[in-house]
Amino acid sequence: MRFVVIGTPGDRRPALFAAACRASGLPEPRLIPWSDVLRGGGVGAVPGDLVRIDSPGEDPEADALLRGPGHPARVGGGAAWHRAFTAALERIDGSVRRAGARLVGDVEDIAAMFDKRRSHARLRVAGVPVPPALPPVEGYAELRARMDEAEERRVFVKPAHGSSASGVVALQIAPDGRRVRAVTSAAMTPEGPFNSLRVRTYATEREVAALIDALAPDGLHVERWLPKAAVGGRVFDLRVVVIGGEPTHAVVRTSRSPMTNLHLGGARGDLDAVRRALGEDGWTRALDVCARAAACFPGSLMVGVDLLVCMGMKRFAVCEVNAFGDLLPGLTGFADGPAEGLDTYTAQVRATLSASPEIVPACTT
Repeated sequence: MRFVVIGTPGDRRPALFAAACRASGLPEPRLIPWSDVLRGGGVGAVPGDLVRIDSPGEDPEADALLRGPGHPARVGGGAAWHRAFTAALERIDGSVRRAGARLVGDVEDIAAMFDKRRSHARLRVAGVPVPPALPPVEGYAELRARMDEAEERRVFVKPAHGSSASGVVALQIAPDGRRVRAVTSAAMTPEGPFNSLRVRTYATEREVAALIDALAPDGLHVERWLPKAAVGGRVFDLRVVVIGGEPTHAVVRTSRSPMTNLHLGGARGDLDAVRRALGEDGWTRALDVCARAAACFPGSLMVGVDLLVCMGMKRFAVCEVNAFGDLLPGLTGFADGPAEGLDTYTAQVRATLSASPEIVPACTT
C-alpha cells in the first residue's frame, strides 16, 4: 500500500511529499506526470493505493495541454485551463474509483477552489468573512460603472481562475474620478499581458483599460480592497495551512506593495510579532476564521487559507483558498499542536495515517 502522486516531475512538491513518506516509514510514492494524465493516460492505481493530486506546477507541456499552445508566462486562458483541469479531475476520480483505490482529497473541492467566484460565494454563504464582491464585469468600462454604483474607489481585480497573483490588479480611482493607479505583476506587451516577477504600476487610464480589457474575456472577480494591517512598516497577510480541519502552520507574508506573494518580492515576517500584536484572543479568532473557511471544503485534507488582517488588527477576511497551498519549505507546525515539529507534507502524511488505521508503515520516526 502506498501513495500515488499526480504531479510534475522536477517540481518541489512531489519531492517534498516523497521525503515526508520516507520519514514516516512509507514506500516511495509513485509519481504520475500531469502531462501523461492530460494526454489521456490512466492513473494506474491498484486496490489500496492512496492517490494524491498535486499542482500541475511549472510544466510547459501540461500548461499547453490545459489552456492551449502559447508562452507559459502569458496571462490569460484561465477559463480554458479550468475546463480542462476540471475534466481531468473527473477522469482521475473515475479511474481511482474503478481501481478500488482512494483519493486523498475531493475533486469537486479542488475545482471550486480554482474558481474565485464559486469559492467566494461558498465562503460568504457559510458566514466566513470575505471582502465584499462587485457584480461580474466584462471590461474596464463596466468595471468603472460598477465601482461608481457601489461607491468603491479601491478594488482588487482578479482573474476568476488564476493563481499565484497572475493577472491580479490592485486598482485605485482618485476621488475626482479621472486619475487611476493600477499595481500588478502583469507586464503589457504587443502580444498581451505576461507574468513577470516584478510588481509594476500603470497610471494612465489608457494603460489600465487595456490591461483590464485584456483580462476580462476569461472572467473577472472583483473585491473591495480592504486595507491590510502592518508590522515593521510593511503590510502583511497570513497563509495558514489547515490540515484535517485544524490550523497547523502559518507564515506571515509582508510587502511594501499591495501584493504580498513571496515570489513577487514579499518576505516572510515575524509570526511571533504578529501574534503579540493580535493578542491571544485575536490570534484565536484568526485561526477560527481559517478553520471555518477550510470547513467549506470538507472533502479536502489540506486547505491553504490566505487571511487578511485588516488595519487595526481587529477584523479578518479570507482573500483566497488554495488547493495546493502547502509549499512552505522549512516551516514547522505550531508548538503544542498536532503538527509540532513537522513540515506541511509530513503533517499531511501523519494525518492520513491517523485517519486510515489499515495503513501500517514499516516504521515511524
